Amino acid sequence: MNFLEITYHPIGIIYSPFKDIEGVPIQPSAAQGIKGTIKIKEEFIDGLKDLDGFSHIILVYHFHLSKEYSLSVVPFMDDTLHGVFATRAPKRPNAIGISIVKLIKIENNILHIENIDIVDGTPLLDIKPFVREFDDLKEYRKGWLSERINLLKEIKSDKRFK
Repeated sequence: MNFLEITYHPIGIIYSPFKDIEGVPIQPSAAQGIKGTIKIKEEFIDGLKDLDGFSHIILVYHFHLSKEYSLSVVPFMDDTLHGVFATRAPKRPNAIGISIVKLIKIENNILHIENIDIVDGTPLLDIKPFVREFDDLKEYRKGWLSERINLLKEIKSDKRFK
């Protein structure tokens, strides 16, 4: 099987109060009320048409501070090694992150967002509207996180993935 080489170009930059990896909430649900903005490149402004009708958006971004990857990681929510694909850790073969954030308003090419768990200056690759009915799973398993999910709002990122 031949694999394609893929290149992405940012459509904008995400701005947040988090200037360093350490201390960032590790998921949007642990970042309630934290505000940020996204500056979309001028050439992509037309793609924002009708986005303001959605309360939440899915951000797809590049973990720009993650320079290497590891197939086994100790995630923020545990102290045991897990396969990177069983985590949301940033040290991935393709350093791609996702977050669902609240969309407050759009002013020209600036999106005002809330519940942000992303480091300042992160390159944005894509935006998708969040529609609960698209992703509303009635049954699912949380794997190794089942025992630790109650710690989510207490745990912040540290230097382990720098």
